[in-house]
Order: sequence, then structure tokens, then C-alpha cells
Amino acid sequence: MDRLKAVATRRGVTAGQLALAWLLARGHDIVPIPGTKRRTYLEENAAAADMHLTAAQMAELEAAVPEREVVGQRYPAAAMQAVDR
Repeated sequence: MDRLKAVATRRGVTAGQLALAWLLARGHDIVPIPGTKRRTYLEENAAAADMHLTAAQMAELEAAVPEREVVGQRYPAAAMQAVDR
């Protein structure tokens, strides 16, 4: 997270906005569904749709959070039992 936050700070956005912008840039078949309880965060999340990332910026983000470092289950063990039911 520290590396992602550092990239976001340099761009003047939040880490959440940058993560959403990265997801949106990965393809039209990806639809992130961020959850929030506050209008402020809803507006912040929506602003990510207006961000455009260059190929170099995408590469920087992917280097900041290498896939090999993402480990663990997506959900707790009890919730995993409900996946693909």
C-alpha cells in the first residue's frame, strides 16, 4: 500500500482513485463496484473515471504492486464456501 500511496500522492489523487483508474484502464469488460457510505467518497470514486493513465503510468503501478506479492484468499474461509454456488 505504501508504494501505491506514493504514486497516488505524486499524481495528486487518492490511492483509491488510482486503483479504480487502473482497473478501468484494464479493459471495458471490467466494472469496479466500490462500496461507500458517504457522498464525498462516492464523488471521489466517480472522479477516477475521468483519470487517464498512460502505458508508462500503468507499468509504474504494476511495478509498485507486483502480482507475485499479492497473496492470500480473496475472502475468509467461511465466505469461500459460497463462491461459485
